[in-house]
Amino acid sequence: MSFESSDLGNTTRRAWVVFRGDAELWWLRLLRPGFRHCFAILNDGRHWVLIDPLAPFTDVEVLDLPAAYDLPGWFREKGMAVAPAPLRRGLTRPAPWGPFTCVEAVKRLLGLHAPGVLTPWQLYRRLTGAAAA
Repeated sequence: MSFESSDLGNTTRRAWVVFRGDAELWWLRLLRPGFRHCFAILNDGRHWVLIDPLAPFTDVEVLDLPAAYDLPGWFREKGMAVAPAPLRRGLTRPAPWGPFTCVEAVKRLLGLHAPGVLTPWQLYRRLTGAAAA
């Protein structure tokens, strides 16, 4: 089945990427502190949805929060970095191949084709424009 988001009456989708510093897997400790894992939160104007690509599974959860709740602000208050992210749709080229990590899963969700972005820190810099500075 193929449908467009406009078919669902959903034109106000917004996304943010949240970056965490804790590392349950030992090898994640090799990554930059504060940027060892990332996940996405989406708001469609009615619901908040959390998409968390973990090592054993991907958690997708519709949160029981009002759509107007400042969820990105809540994560910031908890000490996490949060970056707004554009949702690119209408792409026709396949995304470049990459190892399946939290970063790759979030890039696919966003429609971000950035083969050189492999770590949460690189993704943060790309989304905040720091990589271009």
